[in-house]
Amino acid sequence: MTSLQKIAPTPARPIMVRNPFNGQIVGEIAEHSGAEVVATVLRAKTAQREFRYSTPAVRRALLNALAAEIAKDAENLARIISSEMGKTIREARNEVRRAQNTLKLSGDAATFLDGEALHCAIVEGGVDRLATITYEPVGVIGAITPFNYPLNLLCHKLGPAIAAGNAVVAKPSPKAPLAAARLFELTQKANWPRDLFQVIHGGADCALSLVHAPIDLLSFTGGPRAGLALKNASGLIRCLMELGGNDPLFVLPDADLDKAVATAVGHRFEIAGQSCAAVKKLYLHKDIEQVFTQRLLAAVDAIKFGDPSNDDSDMGTVIDLPAAQEVAQRVRASVAGGAKLLTGGNHENTLFSPTVISDVEPNSAVIADETFGPVIAIRSFTDPNAAIAEVNAGAFGLQAGVFTNDHALIKTFSRELMVGGVMVNEGPDFRAEHVPFGGVKRSGLGREGVRIALREMSEQKVVID
Repeated sequence: MTSLQKIAPTPARPIMVRNPFNGQIVGEIAEHSGAEVVATVLRAKTAQREFRYSTPAVRRALLNALAAEIAKDAENLARIISSEMGKTIREARNEVRRAQNTLKLSGDAATFLDGEALHCAIVEGGVDRLATITYEPVGVIGAITPFNYPLNLLCHKLGPAIAAGNAVVAKPSPKAPLAAARLFELTQKANWPRDLFQVIHGGADCALSLVHAPIDLLSFTGGPRAGLALKNASGLIRCLMELGGNDPLFVLPDADLDKAVATAVGHRFEIAGQSCAAVKKLYLHKDIEQVFTQRLLAAVDAIKFGDPSNDDSDMGTVIDLPAAQEVAQRVRASVAGGAKLLTGGNHENTLFSPTVISDVEPNSAVIADETFGPVIAIRSFTDPNAAIAEVNAGAFGLQAGVFTNDHALIKTFSRELMVGGVMVNEGPDFRAEHVPFGGVKRSGLGREGVRIALREMSEQKVVID
């Protein structure tokens, strides 16, 4: 049991949090009513009215103080994350490390929220007039986060929001809410202003209550169906939405095949394939398809999957049994449609074996939509432009990876792919915390990443004198 075995002393509407690996209860939280959500947002508004006048130095100090508290609590936080959502303890420790970095980078970026000055002499009557453009806090940000990165994805919203002078009301996934609850406790240890950051708990009804409350911006990470429902419910509230991806990795004949294999395995089977930018579709050029597949299968079969709390586990569980059953159904449907199951394809409760299938058609169930599970689906190609067109015809456009040293091909992939990011000699799941991250089409609206999120979470003001 973690130190968060019981978050609320007397929860009227308890949410029991269970370890996906063994089903044991690891925490209990109280669900918030609609009235409680509104009251929480109103308290945040009061806190933000004073905080909006804080200096960048103050904001950076708060974020660095929270990063320091996370560092002190790192192992406990990692155990919480691993036990509540099933990623391995090594993956959880890495997430805790990244969360600290996200907050510190946000604090640094607070000192560079610069505006600009524009001369107005270009228009009649504008001689000797200067337009000064500044960035001001938007107000209270509603932050809704998923289960797969329960700490770092919250910090990707919290860090820039605080750096820009906002308050935050966060609603984590009810499947993995304990890391967010612990983060709130750590803000108190870091002496953050009262009510500047608060956490509410619940499911879809709680999320709708949050967007109906008087927030000023909604930052949501999750699926497109939920995102669209929240966007429709939010009215004129500005929305930043990261809605997932169906991300390709292309491997060309001149690529470093060993590195490409390691990247495909690392980017697909991390947290059991439950990452929005993971390698969902592996495009192999026919000239290297056979040799690459042989090396890939050897690497996949070497993956140790099992108890996430063990230091030697390479892969843990999917989030729950329905998730495992959904992945299994997609694999079966694809095989029934002509795909070949090369390895894996089965599960024991939430433990899904690392899976590779080949000869997958573009409309196969496993790649027609985003599959949140440890499955690599192989497509073969000879014409890069045709492969690019196939990816562009899909509904998502988050990130893509391409392995080649051909500069002309790199330019073609970079220019033609309709995605938010192209990673060269790297997988689509690569991300640096300060770099813009987001996609096009069903993959979302706006961008995360510390530097750009500061501006996304600010309002521009123009003063002409």
